[in-house]
Amino acid sequence: MPIRITGMNSGLDTESIITALTSTKKTKWDTAVGDQKKLTWKQDKWKELNKKVVSFYNGALSSMRFSTAYTKKTTSVSNENAASVITGDGAMDTTQNLSIKSLATAAYLTGSKIDAKKDTDVSELDLAPGDKLEFKIGGNANDVLSVSIEEGDTIEKVLSKLKNAKSSESQTQLNFNFDENNGRFFVSAKEAGVAAGFELAGDADTMKKLGFEVKQYEDGSSNYIAGTKAKITLNGETYESDSNTFEINGLTITAKQVAENVTLTTKQDTSGIYDNIKNMIKEYNDLMKEFAKLYNADAAKKYKMLTDDEKDAMSDKEVEAWEEKIKDGLLSKDETVGNLRTAMRDIMNSSMNITLKDGTTKSLSLASFGISTGSYFGTEENERDVFHIDGDKDDTTSSGNTDLLSAFISTDPQAVQDFFSQLSKDLYGKLSDLMKGTQYSSSFTIYEDKLMASQYSAYNTKISDAQKAYEAAQDKYYKQFSKMETALAKVNSTSGSLTSFFGGGS
Repeated sequence: MPIRITGMNSGLDTESIITALTSTKKTKWDTAVGDQKKLTWKQDKWKELNKKVVSFYNGALSSMRFSTAYTKKTTSVSNENAASVITGDGAMDTTQNLSIKSLATAAYLTGSKIDAKKDTDVSELDLAPGDKLEFKIGGNANDVLSVSIEEGDTIEKVLSKLKNAKSSESQTQLNFNFDENNGRFFVSAKEAGVAAGFELAGDADTMKKLGFEVKQYEDGSSNYIAGTKAKITLNGETYESDSNTFEINGLTITAKQVAENVTLTTKQDTSGIYDNIKNMIKEYNDLMKEFAKLYNADAAKKYKMLTDDEKDAMSDKEVEAWEEKIKDGLLSKDETVGNLRTAMRDIMNSSMNITLKDGTTKSLSLASFGISTGSYFGTEENERDVFHIDGDKDDTTSSGNTDLLSAFISTDPQAVQDFFSQLSKDLYGKLSDLMKGTQYSSSFTIYEDKLMASQYSAYNTKISDAQKAYEAAQDKYYKQFSKMETALAKVNSTSGSLTSFFGGGS
């Protein structure tokens, strides 16, 4: 904006006069800027809320539709030092007898002592270029890890070659180390079992020069341990594995020590089903509390968007507090939020016919499982949609009540599954409908994001037009006052000349 100097001849405060004359247009400009910013805040509120709804939809709610959320099983082990078990969904409810006959071992060789340090040239050990160090992998004569000696190789250089070498077929690597203090090479397989194990191969004299040889001692021990398989019997049948882990009929059994007659007892994990239901209820509650907080917030109608001039007259903390009031009330009594709350509440309060284990059909609701909301007048406004599970030790409201949910899971788990999977499907379906893409909203979106984006763009035009109108009005008034000042300057100049003329004749 150009620098304007006015009022010098008239003595008028033209800046204030023009500001007053253009105040209406300035207000329109400020209002458009403020409304666009307010829309941005509202978009941010919706994005945050939409993220929470989609997270619930794709997470706990989605998984609870399927039987896998209710077929949780657990296996107890009579000797936990001997074995551990991970129970899969397909495991059978049964008691089994396990005996661990042997554990898988990794092949290991302690080399013979040689007179060398890491910087020793291997030629001093009578090794020559072209000599090879070879290790057969997994008993396969065609799968060999091989390293060739080259001119100038030291122990350290050979060690590096061995560490980086891979076998010809399986690309297996071995662990190598050279203990300089003891003058020995050490070799081990990277994994337990026969397939990953190794044996010495190639020319025995060449291998021996670096201490790679197998020795048997008088007590029956050896400096070489071959890789072996783990072996167990389960209900009399024998199983072998290159590792200490076995996957058998839905169970992942890890053998930890040799033992006989270990009892494995697999049964329904009622606590797992309970925890899944509790988690879904919690996520639902969190979402409903968020809806209630936004819907019941003070609309803060007396808090208008601040102009830059108004902000300049306030402290940063005052501006922040003022704007937070506006942000908190952006979705107050919002129709979309209200519809979401009502739709979800109606489904959670519904009843459905479920077949019990005795073959009879009964109408069940969440209350049948000891899950209900608090009394209307005895509950805070934003907590009235929150469900409490009777007997839940983490909920002070209902922890002292009889635990009907756990009892139902123990006595009729199928009925529990049928009810909660159907409830989840109904709620999932309703949210799917509410998040369908439309002319005004994208898919998986609970608000009219496309419409709001269009409104934001429209504000750009509105702001630009309002700014141009304001600046044009300013220019018009400044030109008018400038003409007046010019005219007054001429009058003053003429008056000064006459005064000078008559004064000069006296």
